[in-house]
Amino acid sequence: IVSSGFYINHLSHISYAISRYGSSGEEVKKIQDKLKRWGYYNGSVDGIYGTKTVDAVKKFQRKNGLKVDGIAGEKTLAKLGIQSSKNTSNSANTTSSDIKLLSRLIYAEARGEPYEGQVAVGAVVLNRVASSSFPNTISGVIYQSGAFDCVDDGQINLSPDKTAISAAKDAINGWDPSYGCTFYFNPDTATSKWIWSKTQVVKIGKHIFCTH
Repeated sequence: IVSSGFYINHLSHISYAISRYGSSGEEVKKIQDKLKRWGYYNGSVDGIYGTKTVDAVKKFQRKNGLKVDGIAGEKTLAKLGIQSSKNTSNSANTTSSDIKLLSRLIYAEARGEPYEGQVAVGAVVLNRVASSSFPNTISGVIYQSGAFDCVDDGQINLSPDKTAISAAKDAINGWDPSYGCTFYFNPDTATSKWIWSKTQVVKIGKHIFCTH
């Protein structure tokens, strides 16, 4: 588990670049950085898509049920939680009602947590929006049956404070301290054994953020 921030943009309708052997640039650095943090890659984060990067991508693809071709295309980038550098900010596609709803979710689920942890909770929602495994809107993700306790107990209707609103905006503008995670839980209160089977990526405050 790591414990630092990483900046990624989120879009529910996005187009991806394709990075492959011979590619170079910032997107390749992001791919290498993610794979290195998660133990798939042991080379330099130099932005050059060489044989070590190809091998690391193949390992990641194999582990995540993707086509094993060593090419970081749409599905592989989505699993990595990386938006192509060719894409624009998600903020242009987000309405004020989305920001309000996301800030209410953050306040209900993570008030009292470090600011970075509040942003990470918002990022989890956006990572779900970008994933084919979840609804493709913020409201759809938040109100998906059984997804968040605060919806079931009514805390989603509490008025968010300025910190939660700011955290929602930061998440929408591209800050993802969760490293592309789609789940989080509090190990002190979690009652589901299922959540412990997820791949743990980062712990922020009381929450552990994880992927499939």
